[in-house]
Amino acid sequence: MPKVKLPRKSTAVDMTAMCDVAFLLLSFFILTTKFKPAEALAVTTPKSVSTNPAEQKNVVLITMDSKGKVYFSVSDDAMEEKQTIIDEVNQQKALNLSDAEKKSFMRSGSYIGVPFSQMKSFLSMTPDQWSKLDKPGIPIDSANNELQVWMRAANSAFQGSKMNLLIKGDNEAKYPSFKGVIDALKRNDMFKFQMITDPEGAPPGTALYERLNGPTQPAAKQ
Repeated sequence: MPKVKLPRKSTAVDMTAMCDVAFLLLSFFILTTKFKPAEALAVTTPKSVSTNPAEQKNVVLITMDSKGKVYFSVSDDAMEEKQTIIDEVNQQKALNLSDAEKKSFMRSGSYIGVPFSQMKSFLSMTPDQWSKLDKPGIPIDSANNELQVWMRAANSAFQGSKMNLLIKGDNEAKYPSFKGVIDALKRNDMFKFQMITDPEGAPPGTALYERLNGPTQPAAKQ
């Protein structure tokens, strides 16, 4: 007798539960993701070929904009050091800052971009007023280099711990601004720092390209 063939039926998989899980995960990541905040000081850094990422913790940052104005800031993870810096500068320069004005310096994303003569009024402003103010920058000329006072306070605040000193300069910044910054560092015996640049790939055929990607294979002869 011939065998009876049973009809084959395809297996049906219910994807409803899978879709629910996917949307739940998507909602979770959207709600918990922290977007990178806009930079308080926007500068266009020059391009360079580098494999070393910039440090993110215990950072003392010196920024130079396209007009050569200089700004000083400390990363938000170093709150104790920030407090020590503003206390020391306040005492050295007799600024008579109030507790509220000191807290303004401690605020997330805060920076200094004015001379000591304008510090008290600057720190009494709100962040919105800061953004609208035409800041003159920290004086760094040879006759009055106030950046060295900030760097001396930073050096003192980070005693016993590693301070990551970064310099971020705009591509249009002029040499006199950079020289003023270097002079302030030299006067405090600070000779190690990192330059923040816009990374780009190593040109093919160079030694760095071969070190990162392996030696370039010669073209086959026809």
